[in-house]
Amino acid sequence: MTMQERRLRILALLGAGLMATLPGSPAGAQQGAAPPAVLVQPAELTPIADQSEFIGRAAAVDKVELRARVKGFLGPRKFNDGDAVKGGQVLFTIEPEPYQAAVAQKVAQRDAAKAALTNAELQLNRAEELLRSKTGTQVTYDQRLSEQLQAKAQLEDASAQLRDAEIQLSYTEIKSPIDGRVGRAAVSPGNIVGPDSGVLATVVSENPIRVLFSITQRELLDARRDTTSGDALVVRLRLADGSIYKNKGKLDFIDVTADAKTDGQMVRAVFDNKEGLLTDGQTVRVIVEGEKVPTVVAVPQAAIAQDQSGSYLFVVNDKNVAEQRRVKTGVSRDGLVSITEGLKAGEKVIIQGQQRVRPGMTVTPTQAPPAASAKKQ
Repeated sequence: MTMQERRLRILALLGAGLMATLPGSPAGAQQGAAPPAVLVQPAELTPIADQSEFIGRAAAVDKVELRARVKGFLGPRKFNDGDAVKGGQVLFTIEPEPYQAAVAQKVAQRDAAKAALTNAELQLNRAEELLRSKTGTQVTYDQRLSEQLQAKAQLEDASAQLRDAEIQLSYTEIKSPIDGRVGRAAVSPGNIVGPDSGVLATVVSENPIRVLFSITQRELLDARRDTTSGDALVVRLRLADGSIYKNKGKLDFIDVTADAKTDGQMVRAVFDNKEGLLTDGQTVRVIVEGEKVPTVVAVPQAAIAQDQSGSYLFVVNDKNVAEQRRVKTGVSRDGLVSITEGLKAGEKVIIQGQQRVRPGMTVTPTQAPPAASAKKQ
């Protein structure tokens, strides 16, 4: 065999081997890949609440800023920062001695006015008797009447001044007007305080507590329709750590005006706060849902894919053939998505491995364990 013949034979063998490995060739068909393995899970009827979530802020029902109403040295503090206090409890004192002295002075002036009025009344009675017996004059009677009226007015003025002094003295005790919790004291004892000293401390009522949040006009209309149809609304809170606050809230107020800039309207809910987990000014997420929870067809979030035409998923039939199914999705909750159209309960949905699947392809399905959807989160 010549060198040229040997070279042609090698090229022929290489060409035959290449053809055997090309797709569609008999050899290629014999060496084809096995059906792709996928993880499937039946679509289930699951109760999922239709809910909306908003950003809200906690606000105390009552909030009082304690201020000095008279001037003087601040006395010993009657509380510790953060204490629970009762309405009427004394929290601060201002030196009372100058105001006690003022009250004593006004008491003396009132007593003097009382004595003057008593004397004026006696003189008026005497003048009246003399006039009746025609031994006195009308001029004298009129003068005594005027003196009696002046003494009476002076007594009323002295009594009013005494009352004002007593009020000023009462202001030397700064009391909490509400039950609640007192914040940090802003002024230390020994400092001179007065009406211009600002806030000494703040008392807030923490139980119950309100939560304010804004919703759009469209959301408000939907909520009102749901309420009209008999489906009461339930309000829940999601705290900063992601946990759900155990106490349900109740909507008690919708503002009468809407914000022209945001088209939002302020809504208020009230929550029990005996444990004190909610604080005035705290940011929370407000969850509003219907009291009746509907049962819907639901699949794990991992089963849903998106393209330009919308949402779809893959369903495996009894012959292990994958079918692409266009669906309409609804509420998403806890890793599950409700399917409002395009899927029936019990159909097997691919939740893992769908990247290797094409419509009409035969697959090797494996049933997912019950916790598979949770693992996909």
